[in-house]
Amino acid sequence: MTALEVDLVVIGTGPGGEALATGAAKAGLKVVAVDKHLVGGECPYYGCIPTKMMVRASDAVAEVRRAASLAGNATIATSWAPVHRRVDEDATTHWDDTIAVDRLKDAGATVHHGVGRLAGPGRVEVTTADGEVISYTTRRGTVLNPGTRPAVPPVEGLADTPYWTNRDAVQLSELPASLVVVGGGPIGCELAQVFARFGVRVTVVQHGPRLVPANEPEAAALLAEVFTHEGIRVLTDVELQRASYADGAFTLALDTGEELVADKVLVAAGRTPNLDDLGLDTIGLDPTARTLHVDDRLRVQDGAVQGRAVQDRLWAIGDVTGKGAFTHVSMYQSAVALRDVLGEDGPAARYHAVPHVTFTDPEIGGVGMSEQQARDAGLTVRTGLTKLEQSSRGFTHGPGGHGMIKVVEDADRGVLVGATAVGPAGGEILGFLAVAVHAEVPVDTLRTMIYAYPTFHRAIESALADLF
Repeated sequence: MTALEVDLVVIGTGPGGEALATGAAKAGLKVVAVDKHLVGGECPYYGCIPTKMMVRASDAVAEVRRAASLAGNATIATSWAPVHRRVDEDATTHWDDTIAVDRLKDAGATVHHGVGRLAGPGRVEVTTADGEVISYTTRRGTVLNPGTRPAVPPVEGLADTPYWTNRDAVQLSELPASLVVVGGGPIGCELAQVFARFGVRVTVVQHGPRLVPANEPEAAALLAEVFTHEGIRVLTDVELQRASYADGAFTLALDTGEELVADKVLVAAGRTPNLDDLGLDTIGLDPTARTLHVDDRLRVQDGAVQGRAVQDRLWAIGDVTGKGAFTHVSMYQSAVALRDVLGEDGPAARYHAVPHVTFTDPEIGGVGMSEQQARDAGLTVRTGLTKLEQSSRGFTHGPGGHGMIKVVEDADRGVLVGATAVGPAGGEILGFLAVAVHAEVPVDTLRTMIYAYPTFHRAIESALADLF
């Protein structure tokens, strides 16, 4: 075993880990970055970037089909080949992370493809891809950014079938004739709509009462209507009991007594944190935990003793902190943690206005608390809601212009604590609302603004007028 001393070890190089390692190395620290798969993490290779290319293609298909009611007859012969080429070549460079590795090396970091594990306070052991074991002692500390992997529900027989996860879905060169999507969250819904628009017969199986359950129920209901209109079958409040695969087909037994038969199955039923092989037990933490407790500087805390750090030199960022499984949260946390690593002052982490977007059509953007979360928190709640198609821009937009704006107010303080924007470019409309929630702009101030006409975001004015 090789033994070395460095300033900082970063385990996991998703977007936040890569950014932190780069910043620390540029600041002059001796940095080691370790990842068991691809430097850059899930987002650029299997998540945000390739799936949004797929979404862009499916939206183009939908717009052509809407042309008849807007500009004359138009037809499209869909082909998956251009989509696969863009994902393979432009987004992922054939799932090769050389460019990302070189970025880190150019910043001055040492990069290992391998497994990094804690080996006690201030120590990390790295097993490289070729089997070498290197023991690192850290002067500044260790940053944990291990990310998550697709969760597989404990369904009888499922593990023995060749099911897909998002990692398989983004690498497809050909599409199946039929597909069952297990899970109605953002990943499942985005991919379900993409594949359906390219001619795949899609059924979505959701164990809960609605799609995209982290969003407002009104948004979920609207999306379910759109899916049904586009030919996607949506089954909610059902449980998958058994799965089997034979002769090139899947058979899925539901608790309703129905059996679904499809060419392929995509499992999009949540994520599992990569904490079970991280050596947490060597510093007194539970390796079966689903999250790591962190303070507002991202220092890992003892979950059993509030406010007590496990050790002075351990930080965690990203999905495993439980503050939002989004790339933008990880990047935000990386900046806060980097300042702490470097001993610099700066604002602490706050999560009262975390934005999130599901890139279906219509897009579903949300920020802050939902109405139910605000009520559960004991706030005096007022809500306002308006339909986008009732606005001037929604009316002129025509097909595909459906959507809504919902705002959630803490009536005692007179500020918005949450909001939802559904519609064309819903995630972009959300930017306005995210600023209002983050900066705690008084609702009375928002009501005095001049909203450009005719825009989608002008519907925010109507939602504010509807507060009661």
